[in-house]
Amino acid sequence: MGNTLIVGGSVIRGDGSPPEPRTDVLVVGNRIAAVGTTAATLADTIHDVVRVDATSGTVMPGLIDAHTHVTLGEPASNDELFFRREPATAAIIAAYNVRKLLLAGVTSFLDADGLFNIGPALRDCINAGIVEGPTMKSGAFALMTAVGGTAGRLIPDEGTAGYAEVTHTRDEMIRAVRRQVKEGADCIKVHVTGSVPGRKGEFSVWKAEELKVVCDTAHELGAWVLGHCRSADATLMAAEAGIDIIYHGSFLDEACVDAILTAGAALCPTWTFLANLGDFGAKAGSGMAALDWFRSEIEATALMTRVAYDRGVPILCGTETGFSVTPIGEWHAREMEVLVQYLGISPLEAITCGTKNGTIATREQGVTGELREGMRADLLVVDGDPSVDITVLQDRRNLRHVFCRGVDVDLTPIPARQALPGERSMAWTAEPLTWSLAHP
Repeated sequence: MGNTLIVGGSVIRGDGSPPEPRTDVLVVGNRIAAVGTTAATLADTIHDVVRVDATSGTVMPGLIDAHTHVTLGEPASNDELFFRREPATAAIIAAYNVRKLLLAGVTSFLDADGLFNIGPALRDCINAGIVEGPTMKSGAFALMTAVGGTAGRLIPDEGTAGYAEVTHTRDEMIRAVRRQVKEGADCIKVHVTGSVPGRKGEFSVWKAEELKVVCDTAHELGAWVLGHCRSADATLMAAEAGIDIIYHGSFLDEACVDAILTAGAALCPTWTFLANLGDFGAKAGSGMAALDWFRSEIEATALMTRVAYDRGVPILCGTETGFSVTPIGEWHAREMEVLVQYLGISPLEAITCGTKNGTIATREQGVTGELREGMRADLLVVDGDPSVDITVLQDRRNLRHVFCRGVDVDLTPIPARQALPGERSMAWTAEPLTWSLAHP
């Protein structure tokens, strides 16, 4: 960690204010010491200051991804996720992967839930300097009822599997929250909606009083609560129960917006996963029926999400990173583009969603997320102007520098790794090999 004077760049503060051209930024240790005309003057009084030329580029806060799953191993199916992962290997792969977030400009992130309670241990290793990665906050297992989450019948009736922990009674829910907090979870994730074979989409699988028990117990212990909600009734129930961050908020309505505002909750649409499938899924071999469904979910949710935004609900940027459709280090800046496209907000407003607002997810309001004196030195030096073209942040060739906690990150790409034996499920065929297929 050293001292750096970044000169000549256009500064984006992260708070929605207009860019400030030809503005200097001084980093001393792990803090932003000065922004503007005082930066160079102060730098003259300090020894060993490295000068970085940001001319024609942009200096802005580092990205904050409010919804990731870095311990899952980028599965392409629930079969891989639930049956082809084991704790020791999964932990090593997560430690290997997490540096990719830094190379994509992410300086803080929230890992909502994951495998085998790896998340809290990975966070602690980052904090101790054992693993290089962004500042991390982490959940543990996602709480579910026996109906389950998005994996249908793969969710067990009891205990844990994959990222899931099944609870049945009020006492079990309280016990699970207390144990997760004791074992290091910063937050508690609840799959408020789930899916089962034979029913389209997701529906609520918790009762309101059950959600309130989880929220009350978590809040008493200083943890915050995240809710996976892909229906309007689930979003309404989650907000009224006290869930702090609504993930997805699919198909929300006016009553949902009112409840979110009353609760003081935030909304993280997490449209990157859906947009990637809808826009690029065919290139990766996804089925077209699924692609149409994912496109329609964004379109059906966007109008009321804009209403929520206009009424003051904080919108966060999350990407669901950690699956084959959202590999680690690839798409962390895309949520801002999708918000511009579907909400009709400006690139500058989207940057606020992906920086300052993200601190709601990591509980670091006033610590990072903005480019101001005294803030932690989490910032990017970027070729181009993301306030005009938000997509420049997705091309890692445009990242000149990533500073995380004051350290200028080595941006040398990480070589691709090979798949481990048994890590991937291998289909014998993509479709049944019938006689008529062989003899058209």
